Amino acid sequence: MVVPLPELTGQPLLLSGSTLLEAAAMLAIFVGVLFAGSVLLPGHRITGPQVAGQVRTYKLNGIHLFLLTMAATGIAQFLGWFSLSALHTHFGALFVVTNVFAFVLSGWLCWRGARAQDESPGVWRDYFIGVELNPSWLGVDLKLFSYRPSLIGLALFNLSFAVVQYETYGGLTLAMALYQAFTFLYVFNYFQFERGMIHTWDIVSERFGWMLVWGDYVLVPFFYCLPGWWLVHATDPLSTLAAVAIVALFAFGFWLFRGANEQKHRFKRDPGVKIWGRPAETLDGRLLVSGFWGIGRHLNYTGEICIYLAFTLTTGFASWVPYLLPAWLASLLCHRSRRDEHRCRAKYGELWGRYKKQVRYSMLPFIY
Repeated sequence: MVVPLPELTGQPLLLSGSTLLEAAAMLAIFVGVLFAGSVLLPGHRITGPQVAGQVRTYKLNGIHLFLLTMAATGIAQFLGWFSLSALHTHFGALFVVTNVFAFVLSGWLCWRGARAQDESPGVWRDYFIGVELNPSWLGVDLKLFSYRPSLIGLALFNLSFAVVQYETYGGLTLAMALYQAFTFLYVFNYFQFERGMIHTWDIVSERFGWMLVWGDYVLVPFFYCLPGWWLVHATDPLSTLAAVAIVALFAFGFWLFRGANEQKHRFKRDPGVKIWGRPAETLDGRLLVSGFWGIGRHLNYTGEICIYLAFTLTTGFASWVPYLLPAWLASLLCHRSRRDEHRCRAKYGELWGRYKKQVRYSMLPFIY
């Protein structure tokens, strides 16, 4: 039986028993190889913050996994052993089997956590929110690991769209070339600074349940590639002026996103660090009010929204569909900024009130 799914770009997504089995094999090999690589490949070990009374050590080898995966798939594509276009043709089947995987993994995490705490698993909090804060298996932190198949999977989907366009039309459009450069740099930079994840909200505060699992394995790779999917058959030329403007927006967003995060991480490692050429200014030595953090409380989120808007602008304005991505991300990060504010108010108390008086704006200076 073949089930046609709705068309997005003129090519239907077909589901059949054989494509589902092939997709399941692809997923199992992909996640299995990345997990084995996380165990076996060398990596820099760092100590994370104290979480739930414990201090954990993390092995950071994501950059090795990413580069080896990109090199292996590039060689296989060049030699004709495997075509990344298979990810495009199996997109629907991969979406189905990855959803099944995410639900099963969440169930296993719920059962494992409840058993360890000698409690009966709950329906909502334990399964959907999670039981354990930082579950590990074979020495691998499963929460940190899940960002690897998430973002490497996103990178491979994006590359598959370029392969399909090249095989179909004999070349890449300027829009597709820009999109590929932007998304590759974005994912590469994440793994280059993977250490920064150790201090994020997700790692420090969120339990590992369905919400994070589904977000990592399904939402990010299958939804965040929406502009790339749209570009496969979008062959209208992108003007030079538009390309320059999009590059400028991406560069600005990248500078803001990476710069703000890097300033925060450097301050956490060394409170005496210099920011923008001057010693870091703080409130009581705890809250940074220098650099980007003296202008806005969440400018790193603003920078990330600019990055994704640049991704999407490569598609032009023929359809509103690709713009669902930056709209979703903006709503997600605005909501997260409010959750951050609530957590910080509980953690810092009166000091947080003083900080808000000094740094008045959250994500848009002079506006919000």
